[in-house]
Amino acid sequence: MKRYNFLKYIFLFLTICGLTSSCKDDFLERPPLSNLTAGTFFNTDAELLTSTAALYNQVWAGANGQSLLAFGDGRGGNFFTPYVADWLQFCSFAVSNTNGALKDSWSSFYNIIAQSNVLISNVNTYAKPAVSATAKKTALGEARYMRGLAYSLLVQNWGPVPIITDNIKQGGDTTLSRNTVESVWEFAIRDMQYAIANLPATSTTGRLTKYSAEGMLARFYLTRSGLNSSNGQRNQMYLDSAKYYARDVIMNSPYKLMDNYADLFFTKNNNNPEQLFGLQWVPLRDPWGVGNGFQSQFAENSTITGGSDGWGGGHGASADYVLNLDPIDSIRRKATYMFPGDHYPELNKKGGGWAEPIPSASTYSNIAHFKKYIVGTPDDNEGKGQVQATGNNTYMQRLADVYFIYAEAILGNNASTTDPEALKYFNAVRNRAGLPSVTSINIDKILHERRYEFAVEGDAWYDIVRLYYYNPTKAKAIINAQQKGEYKIDIKPGTYANGRIREFTTTILVPRTYTVNDATMFLPYPDTELAMAPNLRKPPVPYKF
Repeated sequence: MKRYNFLKYIFLFLTICGLTSSCKDDFLERPPLSNLTAGTFFNTDAELLTSTAALYNQVWAGANGQSLLAFGDGRGGNFFTPYVADWLQFCSFAVSNTNGALKDSWSSFYNIIAQSNVLISNVNTYAKPAVSATAKKTALGEARYMRGLAYSLLVQNWGPVPIITDNIKQGGDTTLSRNTVESVWEFAIRDMQYAIANLPATSTTGRLTKYSAEGMLARFYLTRSGLNSSNGQRNQMYLDSAKYYARDVIMNSPYKLMDNYADLFFTKNNNNPEQLFGLQWVPLRDPWGVGNGFQSQFAENSTITGGSDGWGGGHGASADYVLNLDPIDSIRRKATYMFPGDHYPELNKKGGGWAEPIPSASTYSNIAHFKKYIVGTPDDNEGKGQVQATGNNTYMQRLADVYFIYAEAILGNNASTTDPEALKYFNAVRNRAGLPSVTSINIDKILHERRYEFAVEGDAWYDIVRLYYYNPTKAKAIINAQQKGEYKIDIKPGTYANGRIREFTTTILVPRTYTVNDATMFLPYPDTELAMAPNLRKPPVPYKF
């Protein structure tokens, strides 16, 4: 199926179902019944396909953009802003339970769960005999994948959370208790196992496959392996499972690395062969939440966006990201953050491209601005796009992640490894970035490589949580040592190669660090949720499977 047809399904779903009205503010509310629940809706495979389209889109809106950056890269240490109070709270580990991004993400994750629950119920109740068994299995697999992923994000951000499987029966039940971290992970794993068993091996452009679910399950198992560890040793059973599923994706799936790293982040390359799962945004502002609002908040200025948005002039790379950047890692860096002198012909094409200004003196202290997920004006994107609404996908998992999962699962509890398989796939990602191969890897090298491969993709914090599960002392030490002060970048004259900066120095002008502890590793529950469900304050209980 062409991408055009996929977007058509999204439009049709929104028109028929009025999904916007079903995005509720708290996790206890029942999604209102709509035409999606009518017994006449699931008459054909095509209608069932339509019903799942918005699970790739609008239900994720609250967790995308500023929330994705604050949660993942703000806490992970790749992004910093001194100007937006809500985002600064994440960077400084002082998040209030009234924080807007906190509430938006919580609501978004539980909306994903609610819509998935309703869809599961409706497919089992309303699908007509003409709907094929394959179509029903696929729809249920998609819903279970989305629900499992949402629970995995909830548990890594908040710890114990309530497991809800039936929003009709459980809606409004203020006696619901939190479930234990172990229970939530087990629930997420079971959902992803179901998705593997029911999703097709290949699918239409942008849709989930069984290999999408295998890649995500490998991630789940790798993270779960450290929970309740003994003496810093991860559970070998879960490590082996992570290795098994990652290897199957690598060896048997149709996915492959893109040749050029920067090409991953062009709108024209949506649904490329490296994407296992990506959110599918529509370049329209109405209805709200179907377009990607990322660049409106993080592009440096309106010249780049071509509209009245582009409010990111004060936001960008943290000092720690720049300090720990290897200057030869310029392919990934240039596609992620703009340094002075960088030129981007794909942005502001009518104006001859965008050139990041070079200061007249070596006192450059402005922050390194965002490039990743900044896609430019409508003219830069075949005439598509509006203010606060672009159509570029948001990656939820790429094959490069599966390569690193495989390497880390092979490393396991060893201090280092020279295993040929681990090195082969670890180095494949490095080589794509123009970096030389290494002959041995350890957890520090893996964390460093992941940081610069996935910066600005909301991934960094979840790497820290994975480490925290089995080595909390090391995880907290990494965060507490991160420099988040003001800095300047000095480019060494004559070190431009193929338009990429090769050598630079970083000077900290105003040092600043923030401390995380066991209490602030996980987020507070939103105040509105505590008011509605006071049992969130009680000790968590195991979920009854």
